[in-house]
This record gives sequence, C-alpha cells and structure tokens, in this order.
Amino acid sequence: MKAPTNQHAGGKPTRRQFIRTSATMAGTAMATRSLSSPPAVFAAGSDQLKVGLIGCGGRGTGAGQQALLADKNVQLTAMADAFEDRLSLSLKTLSAKDGLQGKLDVPPERQFVGFDAYRQLLATDVDVVLLTTPPHFRPLHLAAAIEAGKHVFAEKPVAVDAPGVRSVLRSCAEAKRKNLSVVSGLCLRYDRGFCETVRRLHDGAIGDLHTLVANDYRGKIWVKPRQPDWTDMHWQMRNWYYFTWLSGDFNVEQHVHYLDVCAWILGGYPTKAIGMGGRQVRTDAMYGNIYDHHSVTYEYDNGVRLFSNTRQQARCKNDSGAYVRGAQGRATVSERLLEITSDATWKFTDKVKNMYQVEHDELFAGIRRNEPLNNGEYMAKSTLLAIMGRMATYTGQEVTWQQALDSQLDLSPRQYAWGPAPEVVIAKPGITKLV
Repeated sequence: MKAPTNQHAGGKPTRRQFIRTSATMAGTAMATRSLSSPPAVFAAGSDQLKVGLIGCGGRGTGAGQQALLADKNVQLTAMADAFEDRLSLSLKTLSAKDGLQGKLDVPPERQFVGFDAYRQLLATDVDVVLLTTPPHFRPLHLAAAIEAGKHVFAEKPVAVDAPGVRSVLRSCAEAKRKNLSVVSGLCLRYDRGFCETVRRLHDGAIGDLHTLVANDYRGKIWVKPRQPDWTDMHWQMRNWYYFTWLSGDFNVEQHVHYLDVCAWILGGYPTKAIGMGGRQVRTDAMYGNIYDHHSVTYEYDNGVRLFSNTRQQARCKNDSGAYVRGAQGRATVSERLLEITSDATWKFTDKVKNMYQVEHDELFAGIRRNEPLNNGEYMAKSTLLAIMGRMATYTGQEVTWQQALDSQLDLSPRQYAWGPAPEVVIAKPGITKLV
C-alpha cells in the first residue's frame, strides 16, 4: 500500500512523482553532479562568486563558513548587520577558521551597520547573499535581494506573519522568472538519511499513513540582560528570540523544521488546526511575549492528523523528531534515529555529509550549472504551517489554512529606528482576536 495521496491546501492533488523526485534531488551529493560545462561569468567578469552576509550572528557566521567551503572560487566580500559588534565578531571568527584563508575580503567600506545595511550590501557587486537575520526581516530582505538580481540562501523560517509569507511567495516566483536561486535553511531536506527515509515512506513502506506526531521539547536558551543605554528597540533586537514580531515565537523559529518534515512526508499541508499554549515558566518581562509551550492538532482533508507538541522549559525531558504511524507499521524520523518498522526493521546507518554544508554545496553547484534551485514554495508554506499553529494557540480558535494564508495581521513595527519598539502584548486565548 502506498502513502496516502493527500490533498494540498487549496484542493490540488499531490503529484507523487514530484515528491519522490524532490526527495532524491535534495539528497544528491554535489560530487555526483557534473561541473564539466564552461563556468558562467559572475562578479567582475570572472568565474568568481562573491558572497554577501546579511545577519552576522551565530547562525550567520556558520552559514558564511559553509558558503565559503562550498565552492573553490568563492569569496566573502561584504557583510551587514544591525549591530557593529556582531559584524566584527563574525568577521574575526571566520578569519580564524581553517580552509577560509584567501576567501575573505571585507574591508571597512564593505562592512555595513544599521537597519538599512542590507540595502548598502545589495548595492555592491555580490552574486550570492546569505539571509540570516531574525526571521521578521526575511521577506523584506528577500524581496530586495531578488530585485537586485542576487542568488539567495534564506535561513528558516522565512516570515513571522501571513503578509510576510505572501511576500516570500511573490519573491520566489520572481526569482524563478529571473533564473535566480533561493535555497532554504530547512536543512533536513538536504540530509541524505532523511531523504532516503522519506522516499521509503512515499513508496509505501508502512502503508497508508494516518497519524504523525512532531515533538520539539528542549531546555531554555540565552537571554541578554537589558543595559542602561539600550532603547526599547535595542533591547528587543538584542533579545529577538523572545518577541513574536521578530521570531514568530519559538514554535515558528525552531519547530518549523519538523513541521516541514511532516508536510514533506505527507506531500501537502493541512486544512485546519486547533491548539493550546501559554507561559508557565517564561513569566518574567525579560522573556518578551512568546509562549513556552504549544500543542496543536492539524487535520488534513483525508482525515490524517498531525499532532505538534513543543516545550521550552528547563529540567524537563527533551525530545525532537517526527513519529509516523501507518496501516502497516511505524517510523521514527529524527536526527538521532531514522528507522522504519513494518514486517522487518530498517535503519539508516550510513555516515553522511553535514546537511548544513550540503545545502550550500547544492546552492553553489546549481549556480555553476546555471540550474538554480528554488525551494520557495515549501519554505514559505511550511513557515505558514508553523504560523497557523501559533494563531490557533494564541487565539484559542480553530484556524483554517485559508484563514492563515489570508490573515491581515502584520507584526511589523511602525518604523525601523533605535527608539520605541512594538508594544509587548502577551496573547490570551479566548481574548486575542483571530485577524
């Protein structure tokens, strides 16, 4: 028996062959691709690819290193961040990394700081930009990058609200028109073990699928105490994770990975969601306005249920992964274990290349072949899947896919300046309105 032919949100049927092909392509190693054709001409009339980094935090620094290791003739030539100290630390860290000697050329005149730093960077002759700021800025930066004709790596998630998702979908459609790359930071789709496991599920390894559980239980993370000279905007930007307008809440910022895996397995997106959540531990003002737990039930139009559970609290049992039940067996799909149990048990045990590196390898290989990758549809829709869950937990209402996609709730601040910041309002189910 095959995995169920679920309906995509909007009524369009899943194309099983497309799913299988996508799974295979995402896991194909760069080494299997032929790069024998003549190289394209890039910056300064050469075959060198110039890279710009927008967002110089820890993840941005990691992405910068991976991009520079993905291709022999690539150079980081421009950097941008809201904060000068983050940019300086990132450049210092990258300069000390093995294998990056000769791949860094970022003089002070190409180090841009402030809310408009991204525009200054995009005005340079970079070919590829890495978008690794807090998620709120992704739609704005992606639109500007595609308009400027740049190839893009976009870290997950790609928006914090529905207007942002709609903007990303438009930008990715424009990227296709311009033959530009948009590679997503939903890195599990670039892990060969995940690709093989999902392929087997698509081929019916456990029969028709009926129930999935996506868990993301983890401990507390960093918080940066407010300093006397910080404005409200400084404080919120430094602690971006704790403010819904910047991160989308942690079930969007973090859990989007396994929600995306479940959507990948099922070949589409649900029709409605209902859930609950709140703040049991994060009660201090230092934790902004995000929740510390969410529990959401997503329903597909063929009756399949996806149960999403997230918690971020100290001294509790941790667990992250997707658990799949089918008519003829079960599967565990996680970074710690890839296993399918039916008449017999299969495990993926091969050693594979780091998925964070693979996504950059594939990005640059596609550019070299003039066959740019575009992950735009699933990265936007999986982001909306997470936002849909937050809408359900914040309001206490049932939320349909169409309501989520059409939502007019725009979390953007009135202006991007180092002064006032959006009001810190904690959502209250049954009181907070569904917009």
